[in-house]
Parts: sequence; structure tokens; C-alpha cells
Amino acid sequence: MLVNGKWTEDWQPVQAKDEKGGFVRQISSFRNWITPNGSAGPSGEAGFAAEAGRYHLYVALICPWASRTLIARRLKKLEDIVSVSVVEPELTDQGWRFGDYPGASRDDLNGATYLHELYTKADDNFTGRATVPVLWDKKCKTIVNNESAEIVRIFNSGFAALADQSVDFYPQALRADIDALNERIYPALNNGVYRAGFATTQLAYGEAYRGVFAMLDELEARLAASPFLLGDQFTEADIRLFVTLVRFDAAYHGLFKCNLRRLAEYPNLSAYLKRVLDIPGVRNTVNIDHIKKGYYSIKSLNPSAIVPDGPDLSDLGL
Repeated sequence: MLVNGKWTEDWQPVQAKDEKGGFVRQISSFRNWITPNGSAGPSGEAGFAAEAGRYHLYVALICPWASRTLIARRLKKLEDIVSVSVVEPELTDQGWRFGDYPGASRDDLNGATYLHELYTKADDNFTGRATVPVLWDKKCKTIVNNESAEIVRIFNSGFAALADQSVDFYPQALRADIDALNERIYPALNNGVYRAGFATTQLAYGEAYRGVFAMLDELEARLAASPFLLGDQFTEADIRLFVTLVRFDAAYHGLFKCNLRRLAEYPNLSAYLKRVLDIPGVRNTVNIDHIKKGYYSIKSLNPSAIVPDGPDLSDLGL
């Protein structure tokens, strides 16, 4: 963790707890937006205009939040507009590290060894965890945004004609429905698996565990009637759900103690997962080796660092 720009202690997954011993996630700190003309977005300051080659995305392939942004970047055809670097999957005592693990990369842009160096480069007094994703401005040499939900929306609309305008993850007619789904799925499932896995009391764990499977049961019923969450159109809500589902059997079921049922036991959710994986470009954002290697490197949950050989995900082509 960084305190006033200095690394002060070994990386820990839980930095804050509530009164019940439940996991509390850190709020993202950099909240500027890229817009077509550089005007200010819903938060932050103006000055970040959409330009080809100006911005760079830092991600971890194990991380569902970072994977949201990779999917949006791929489907909006921004790969030649926004460059990308991938950290190694294992979480070190100093957090995310750049290197030569297969599928990862070095930081050729800023020359950082650890992701936290980018945070102090952007703010030499930064206090908090250095998280992914990071959307970096090469021109201003700073972090534009490190909130995945906002980066997805930036990629959806902030680059205008530089992106594929035929794809819209947040269409006007569905925005209220998308927002309502996000507000329900995030605490119960997207963050719920973390609340179960990182709980420090039986009470906190039990509440999170029950919420995870109540939401999975609800989604299983919902997806019996339509290919995606809101009918025939693939939206931002699907991106946010998919990144959790694709990690469920590989990590959350075992390591995070969400073991009432495997996702493979839900026929509609399993079919949905395959359907999303078959969208051109999505499968390339999923790296099960990184996912398993990364989650099982969390010392507080797996001190031996042994990575399980299973589960068999061949039915998904993973």
C-alpha cells in the first residue's frame, strides 16, 4: 500500500472491514473522462480529448474489473487507438508487477517495475492501493481514470468516430434498465464473491455467500427467456456479468468458498457464458492460466501457492 507516495507495507487483499468483518473495497481515485472534444465528463476535469495513440491501458488478465475494459476496447475496435500493457498474474508483496510471464509484458511506456510506480508518477503523494485497470495519458503523463465501470463508458462513447459507432453498450433506451441491473448484480455477485472470499467473520461470509447464490438463481431464471440480460442486445450489463461468471468455477467456487454449486450446474448461465465467449474478440480477453495463477497467489487465502489442475473447462473451449 502507498502512503503519501511511499510503499509502506506488503500487499494485502483486505485494507478495510465493516463492523461485521466484511470486505470493503477501495473507491477509485482518478475519475477524469476522455471525451470527443476534451470537455469534462461526469466527474473530474476537462482536457482529455480523444486522440489516436494518446492513451494507454494497463490491465491484469486475472482481474474482472480490468477485463471489462479489455472487452470494451476490443469490441469498440479501439486496439489501434489505445495501446495496452499486461501485468504478470502473481500478486507480489508490492502488488502488480510487469515482467516476462507468458501473456504479460514489461512497461515499455513508463519503465515501471511495479504498477504502484505509475500511481506515484501521477500523484507523488498518493495514498491507497494501486489497482487495475489504469487508463494512462501519454501526453500529460498522468492517470486519467482507474474506475473500470467508467472506462467501459469512456470506450463506449468517448472516442466518437475513432471507435466502432455501430456498437453501443449503453443505448439511451436501455440505460435505466442497465443501471438498475448493475446496481443489483454488483453488490450481490460481482463484489459478492470477494465479500465471501475475503470475509473475516462467519457472519460476513454467510451473508455474502447467500447473496451470491440468490443472484445466480435469479439470473438463471432470467436467462431462460432471452439470449442476453436485456433481450437480444449485448450491453454493458452483460460485460459486467460475464467477467465474473467466467472466473467462477476456476477461482471463486474453490478459493473464495462459493461452493454451493458450480456455474456448470446452471444450464442457462452456462449457455449464456458460451454465447458471450463466441462473440468475436471476447474469448481473446480471457486467460484461464493468468486467472488461476493470480488468484491462487494470494497468500492470505492460499499460503502454499499451489494452483489446482482443475476444473475442466473444455466445454467452454478454455
